[in-house]
Amino acid sequence: MSTLLLLCWLLYSGIRGGLAGGWRPCTDLLPLDFLSRVLPAGGAGFSAVRMVQEQGARGLQLLAPHEALGFPASQLFINCVYFPEEFSIVTTLKISRVTPKRNEYIFSMVEEDSSRLLLGLRYSQDKLHFLFSILGKRERISFRSMRLADNQWHTLVLAVSGHYASLTVDCGMPVDLALGKPFPASLSTKGARFYIGSRRRWKGLFSGLLRQLVLLPGSDATSRICPSSIPQLSILSVPPALLDLPIKPSGNEVLKYPYEAELRVTLGSRPPCTKTETGQLWFDTLKRGLYLCDSRDWIAMLQAKERLDYVEDYQDLYTNSETLDIEVFEIPSVGLFAATANRKSNPGSAIYKWTHGKFEPYQNITTYEALAWKYFTVDDKIFLVVANFEKNERNQEHSVIYKWSHRKLKFVLYQTLETHSARDWEAFHIAGETFLVVANHRQENNHNILSVVYKWNPDTRFFEANQSIPTSGAYDWEFFTVGPYSFLVVANTFNGVSTRIDSSIYIWFDGKFQPFQSITTYGATDWEVFHIGDRVFLAVANSQKYDETGSSSYAINSTIYELNVTAQMFFKFQDIMTYSAVDWEFFTLGEDKFLIVANSFNGKSFSVDSVIYRWQGYEGFVPVHRLPTFGCADWEHFSSTEGSYLIYSSAKEPRSKVLKMKTY
Repeated sequence: MSTLLLLCWLLYSGIRGGLAGGWRPCTDLLPLDFLSRVLPAGGAGFSAVRMVQEQGARGLQLLAPHEALGFPASQLFINCVYFPEEFSIVTTLKISRVTPKRNEYIFSMVEEDSSRLLLGLRYSQDKLHFLFSILGKRERISFRSMRLADNQWHTLVLAVSGHYASLTVDCGMPVDLALGKPFPASLSTKGARFYIGSRRRWKGLFSGLLRQLVLLPGSDATSRICPSSIPQLSILSVPPALLDLPIKPSGNEVLKYPYEAELRVTLGSRPPCTKTETGQLWFDTLKRGLYLCDSRDWIAMLQAKERLDYVEDYQDLYTNSETLDIEVFEIPSVGLFAATANRKSNPGSAIYKWTHGKFEPYQNITTYEALAWKYFTVDDKIFLVVANFEKNERNQEHSVIYKWSHRKLKFVLYQTLETHSARDWEAFHIAGETFLVVANHRQENNHNILSVVYKWNPDTRFFEANQSIPTSGAYDWEFFTVGPYSFLVVANTFNGVSTRIDSSIYIWFDGKFQPFQSITTYGATDWEVFHIGDRVFLAVANSQKYDETGSSSYAINSTIYELNVTAQMFFKFQDIMTYSAVDWEFFTLGEDKFLIVANSFNGKSFSVDSVIYRWQGYEGFVPVHRLPTFGCADWEHFSSTEGSYLIYSSAKEPRSKVLKMKTY
């Protein structure tokens, strides 16, 4: 009994003494900015670092594993020598490319005497690795399919707690992994040193740009920086030198930091404007205008306002047979192409190349009542996928993916996928992964079947079924993003009884698409998503009202919906009278925004005008041009050095038309 009382007294005394002295963690529970600790005080430069501006943001480029890019762990852990058991690491970086089998360190913590790695964060071509030491043995957890080396800015939050680690990229959905062994509660930092961008050696030196590197002890930093209007550049703690441009030197002074900015001016036809090209300039040699890319659109800097005057007939494109769809795309360093989805299997569908201002035949591909083409890329590989509506000569229902051969300079068969009267393909990327989704229209006489989402497997280098989604006579898929969220919307056409059915919007959540909203449509054949400023719109092409009574109507409203961010729903914005509409195409010309509808049938004739509508703010879209078409099935807008064009396909004759837009 006396022994037990003694133990209780000692325990009580220890607790009381601890409370009296005040418990303190090993380090402050505030964000600990690593980069600010290695940047020279007062802005004095040193040879191991260069400041670089790309895509509108500044980062540090590391030139060598310099001792100045490290600091003793004792600077952080002032109350004891143990690394926190729960913590977050926040980093913002930009990586252009990583050679296969190469690993590069974002940071490391090593023993100064032995150079033994105690803690580290590194990445390879498609993985992010977190390493730590337990009882002298190294543990590693790997987040796969990260695809960080895409020449884009990304903000990563790695949160570690006990048996689990969570990775959030650009405020998206977190990826959780269970640790084989829990992170140690007593990882000693005594005699250790942190190194930025290396492991104290040339091998594994960080080759990208580093903008933010922060340790937050004791909590998950995700809620502190997300949601964000610019999730790729979310900020927890960024050194002031990287937030502002260097102060202009006076007299003979030099910049406080070695500084360079990436600036390229592109000449010729309109190039893409994405986050990659943010801050770049484009000089339009045809219109003698200078434009700046704002990550979404080219903003005119020096140019008289270009306005659409009229549309003129430019080229009759004679096709192998009736054409249901046209896909216009550009292969870098090769040229501009158009793929036509033709009805007849012999000689099949065709690819045309833009040569001397005209589309000329380039390649024929065997197809089976092709209804759509989709161009897409996976890393540096270029693909075309065709939607075959009918069975092949072996009585098989297959759609086919073709890959561009840089040696043969043509598309070659790559993979076949089982489909059921496929009407459309959509390709998209989420968190560095590539997906395809097919619109399966019907199986025999059953329209209520499954459409399939496929995912690219980087190990097998093929697409594999990832998710099935119930659809009713699916006709079209459209992928779009709003901030960090990804969506798919399907155009359901017919359920076997009526064309008045719901078309559904799905949101990517927890690794799959889940229902978000349903919208009643009438024989929906196409969705077109577009942005005007910060506003997000969806336009549906309604083709026909038909029900079990057998009555049909082709002159019906197609509808434009706008996203209400507060309500998190799309609401009707505008109805437009259409005639068996089968396609919408959104495009810009100068500062004007346009929609063109493919009207295909008015109930009596396939000779129906398609209409161009111009955005006029409060008035919505108003008609400005009526274009005579025959069995119009698809519109595409494209530009070349010669000007801006529209091309439409005819589902009723083997002739498509290229129209040129004249401006003033």
